[in-house]
Amino acid sequence: MWRFFRKAQQQRNRDGLDALRQDIDTDVHIKSAAELLESLQVDSERGLSTIVARNRLRDQGPNALTPPKKTLEIQKIFHRFCGGFSSLIWVGAILCFGNYFLELHTYGEAAEDHLWIALALIVLIMITGMFSYYQDSKSSRIMESFQQMIPQHAKVLRDSERKELLVTELVVGDIVLLETGDQVPADIRILECQGLKVDNASVTGESIPLIRTANIPQTGSVIQAKNMIFFSTNVVEGSGKGVVVACGDHTVMGRVAKLTSRLPTRPTPLSREIFRFMKLVSCWAIFLGILFFIMSIAMGHNWIDSVLFLIGIIVANVPEGIIATMTVSLTLTAKRMASKNCLVKNLEAVETLGCTAVICSDKTGTLTQNKMTVRHVWYNGQMCEVMSSDTWRKYVNNPGFENLARVASLCNHAVWAPMLKDEPLPPLNKRKILGDASDAALLRCMEVLVKGGADSFRKNYVKILEIPFNSTDKFQANIHLFRGKYLVSFKGAPERVLERCSTVAFGNETKDLDEEIKSAYTESCYILANNGERVLGFADLELSTKAFPEGYQFEADPPNFPLENLRLIGLMAMMDPPRPAVPDAVYKCRCAGIKVIMVTGDHPDTAKAIAKYVGIITDHDDHNNANGNARKDIVVTGTELRDLLPEKLDQLIRQHQEIVFARTSPVQKLQIVESCQRLHLITAVTGDGVNDSPALKKADIGIAMGITGSDVSKQVADLILLDDNFASIVTGIEEGRRIFDNLKSSIAYTLASNVPEITPFLAFIVLGIPLPVGVICILCIDLGTDMWPAVALAYEKSESDIMLRKPRIPQKDHLVSRKLIFMAYGQIGVIEACAGFFTYFVVMAEHGFLPKQLLGLRKMWDSSVVNDLEDSFGQEWTYQQRKILEYTCHTAFFVSIVIVQVADAMVCKTRRNSLLRQGMGNWVLNLGLLLEIALACVVCYAPYMDRILKTYPLKPEWWLLGVPYAIIILIYEELRKWWIRRHPDGWWDKETSY
Repeated sequence: MWRFFRKAQQQRNRDGLDALRQDIDTDVHIKSAAELLESLQVDSERGLSTIVARNRLRDQGPNALTPPKKTLEIQKIFHRFCGGFSSLIWVGAILCFGNYFLELHTYGEAAEDHLWIALALIVLIMITGMFSYYQDSKSSRIMESFQQMIPQHAKVLRDSERKELLVTELVVGDIVLLETGDQVPADIRILECQGLKVDNASVTGESIPLIRTANIPQTGSVIQAKNMIFFSTNVVEGSGKGVVVACGDHTVMGRVAKLTSRLPTRPTPLSREIFRFMKLVSCWAIFLGILFFIMSIAMGHNWIDSVLFLIGIIVANVPEGIIATMTVSLTLTAKRMASKNCLVKNLEAVETLGCTAVICSDKTGTLTQNKMTVRHVWYNGQMCEVMSSDTWRKYVNNPGFENLARVASLCNHAVWAPMLKDEPLPPLNKRKILGDASDAALLRCMEVLVKGGADSFRKNYVKILEIPFNSTDKFQANIHLFRGKYLVSFKGAPERVLERCSTVAFGNETKDLDEEIKSAYTESCYILANNGERVLGFADLELSTKAFPEGYQFEADPPNFPLENLRLIGLMAMMDPPRPAVPDAVYKCRCAGIKVIMVTGDHPDTAKAIAKYVGIITDHDDHNNANGNARKDIVVTGTELRDLLPEKLDQLIRQHQEIVFARTSPVQKLQIVESCQRLHLITAVTGDGVNDSPALKKADIGIAMGITGSDVSKQVADLILLDDNFASIVTGIEEGRRIFDNLKSSIAYTLASNVPEITPFLAFIVLGIPLPVGVICILCIDLGTDMWPAVALAYEKSESDIMLRKPRIPQKDHLVSRKLIFMAYGQIGVIEACAGFFTYFVVMAEHGFLPKQLLGLRKMWDSSVVNDLEDSFGQEWTYQQRKILEYTCHTAFFVSIVIVQVADAMVCKTRRNSLLRQGMGNWVLNLGLLLEIALACVVCYAPYMDRILKTYPLKPEWWLLGVPYAIIILIYEELRKWWIRRHPDGWWDKETSY
């Protein structure tokens, strides 16, 4: 019954997600204004009545996003204390308690070893759990971030009056008045506007402000409709009036919010690896425990002792220190990445970044600088590149450039943002500008290339009239008064400027505009546009004082002054330039086998030009295509993507190495991520806007921008780039691969000591010898001496070929693989076990018990009533004397494991490289090895250790018994790695190279 209800709930969730993934099915953007207003039962001049608005508010609910259910803090704590590997440690602790109380109940007394182990394991869980909880305490509060974006008030028409209401009080049908600087309070259909521009970056990702009109589009998506503005976007210029067509959860942003919050969280590769490792360890521990139980029963032991053996074997197989090693290692790596401008929010994301196979990167602000910059100018019939090192001195006494600079300064809305009285003047690239991106680029350029900047022209030329830019005419025209004469300054699309000109300026001269100049002008526009630059044309006209005397009353609609026969001045081309480090970073991704896909809301031509510049699309593809080979690159628009079936999208991503998606919507970006994941590619996604949040959450690792990123994207993401630089991702990938290698080394190092910890119990049962090492000493190894070197391996530098390898395939290349287990258990572990037993038998022999006599001696050895047990030389031993000798052997066995584990840590530094080449430059590990030996000395020689840990002081020469085996490990590993390097893909490489 429960399974039925759960499946029904899962199906409802899938249906809801599928509905949210679909494009918005509406016709509000293609209806006529009269038809739309009639359907909404509202008059555009009077607005809704208060009564109607109140009724609609009651029926529709407030204009706000519905917050999702929050996870209780107690649930988060429970997950950290009982989830993942912690559950296995809890099982070990419970079994230890069970062992202690079972023995106490059966025999009336019990050794406290297992009780102390249980308490130590619980303390370990508490420490690592609190540590992980602290790291994750800044968990996502997605909907709260959306709520912060909601404007507080809006200007509306109600009862024929202009009123200012709370945004939450808006309803469908309200007539909203918009001005420059307003944040759009709902999804609105434009009814009328004057020079209206909106910043749609948070919805579509487009980098420049978009012109809005009241014109009705013939076809197309509502997202791309020019007569629509959307909730949470900003009005950057102009004014307008519109009618609310959607509120709250029904807005475009509301759908994005619901889609983001409902998307299931995909488990990270590392969490899947930990779960797999838990299954392996659990199955192995249970198998060995049952095997030992059967063997114990078969050899005549009672069932109580056999159960105690079973529990002891299971506990001994639990690698208690790995949970702390993983947590601390990941935290150290996250700290190291933070110093390289990568802030890690989810610890497991550190490793996920290392196995990334695809990066779906936004363009604006990630690959580019998110700052429009003038790159080329064309005047006097010639094109010039604007260099970052240029100053006004380069253009001084240049009449041609002065003409261009004058029009670019005057026909420009952008102004420097006002500063506080005592505020120091920041550098030019840090100064804030009020105005759209294109005008801001021109203003910034004038500040550098003109002495005194744009103000040097503006203070002398008084603005009289302005015709603002609109999408129909595609030009802006101003009238300025200078020394009693009027000047028309004209800026617009290059083709519109050219068609209105009859003359052209060459320095101080004015010439007729002939075909040669037109051809040069058009060709320059074509070259610059293909380069991904936005081109603007400039012209002017000095009006005659006779026709237009000072004081003339100019009118804009219709213009009562000439806008034909203008003088062509030139062109200025600007672009959002790529970040300098990006091309090299993309090249490194190629070398590492990582596919970089650009996903942007910008125009396809602009996207392709930037993709070529940074190396996402390579130039040699044109040559390949000319020879008849299939092209590797492809540019796909949102319209084309809308018609692609999921299978076709998968095929497209699989077949093409160089892909650019342009004009994409938030849902389409999510579909691209899902396609990559269907192909079993670990996918990283970058984004900075609210529109990116569904894809950021769905991705295996979401990467948000720290500077330009919205609060929403930062909350959803796993990783935040503090410098917004794509190149930092490559640094993160290298760190991710490094931590995976080092985690493997740590686990190989930790697992190797399990063999000498388990085999004494096997010998204890099968051979009947006194127990070679006790559980307390095992605990000292797992939670003491092994811990620091295991963590210190996280500091090991990466091997030289780490960024030349193909991405790890999580389905095949596991953290704990068969080859790693073979090396740890089948080779290094066996050598370590030999070292332990050799030390044990030597210590026993020195005290009179030769190996042959020890066989089958356990029953009499452990009997407290036998106080006259003879050794090989006839000397009698009391029970207390035998126990002191046994605990001394435990200590010696423990020390021998410590000695060989030092060698194991050294060989685990690399997987293929020679230790001689890698060197011992990891001083954290070097210190850890010294600390490991120091802890062993404390265990042996510290006062009262015979009471606390039941360990006893050793003779100095007994410390040397494990050294030959440590040397064997070093020599064997060096020879194995040498053979692997000499014979790649040979048997030793395939079976032992983990």
